[in-house]
Amino acid sequence: LSSECYTNIRFVETIKQTRPVWNFVKNQCLHCKIPACVSACPVGALTKSDLGPVLYSFDKCIGCRYCMLACPFDIPKYEWESTQPWMQKCSFCSELIKEDMLPVCIKTCPTGTLYFDDYDKIVAKAKKRIKDNPQKYVNHIYGLTEAGGTNWIYLSDVSFKQLGFKENIPTIPLPDVTWPFLSAIPGKITGLAVLLSAIAYFRTRGIREEDSQ
Repeated sequence: LSSECYTNIRFVETIKQTRPVWNFVKNQCLHCKIPACVSACPVGALTKSDLGPVLYSFDKCIGCRYCMLACPFDIPKYEWESTQPWMQKCSFCSELIKEDMLPVCIKTCPTGTLYFDDYDKIVAKAKKRIKDNPQKYVNHIYGLTEAGGTNWIYLSDVSFKQLGFKENIPTIPLPDVTWPFLSAIPGKITGLAVLLSAIAYFRTRGIREEDSQ
């Protein structure tokens, strides 16, 4: 992902029963139920929609990039190459969802790999697939508990670690974990600025005293 690429398909080759198998994984913002990025943003540039998407407002962003530090999935990307940079990420086609339309990625998927519906229905469908096909799927729904739950969940026939997913994500919502740390950053920066100012003052004071002698 990048500031110009909000979603992509990751290609992974694994070995299954001594034979190479190709796996394709859609990668994008998982739109957490209780997003750490939203709680970390000091100006409310990130908000959680009642319909599920995590939304970003360009006009409120101050470029602090706390959201990038807070996100456990490393999703938000910054426009480092721009002179007027913003943060970028998938919006889950929120403007379409609001009009009861499908997100573009769901609508254009030719194989039905992607499925969009009410969250509880999706979870029930995922659990049923695993129960009915234990030999096909690993017994784990990625996103069901990670970071307190996400609005984008995955099923897989190989371990999620093999597919490049992070497996050390806590199962509790992360805002309570991330905000105490992030909220201390401004104070530390202010303290450092004061310290450097004091050092600069005494250094220039010493130079002035030497010049006056």
